Amino acid sequence: MAGLKLLAKDADDLGVIAAALQDSILRVADISYAKTSRNLSLRLWRFRNEAHIKAKAGERVLTGLRLDDVMSIQARGIDRSDPEALLVLLSIHFTPDDTPPGGVMILQFAGGGELRLTVEAVEAICADVSDPKPTDRVPLHPVDA
Repeated sequence: MAGLKLLAKDADDLGVIAAALQDSILRVADISYAKTSRNLSLRLWRFRNEAHIKAKAGERVLTGLRLDDVMSIQARGIDRSDPEALLVLLSIHFTPDDTPPGGVMILQFAGGGELRLTVEAVEAICADVSDPKPTDRVPLHPVDA
C-alpha cells in the first residue's frame, strides 16, 4: 500500500492537507482528543480525488489525521451523544494570533458543525492507512454559473 503522506508545519502546508481531506467522511466516535499529549486525532474515509480524475471512478481510503500542540478544543453543532453520527469534513482553516506561531484552527463540517482548536503551532500529520475501496458515492459540488 502506497498512499498519501503529508506533514504540515504552517498554514500553507495545512491548506494542502485540507484540500486532500475535503469531503472526507467520519463518525463522531472517530474523533479523539488526548489532553495530556495535546493532540486531536481523526479517522476519516478520504475521497481519492486523484484516482477519480484519472479513472472516472470513485474510491475512498481510510486516512488518519493528527493535529498536535492543541491547547484547547471547542465543538459546535456536533452531536457528541450519538457516536455513530456521520460528519463530512469541508475545510480546515488556520488563523494566526498575536503570538506566532500560535493561532486558531477551525475544522468545518457539512451542516454547520465545527471544531475550533487553539494551537501553539501548526503541526499536522495526515496519512492513508488502508488500501482504497471503490465507492459509488462521489461528492458533488455546484459549479459557479
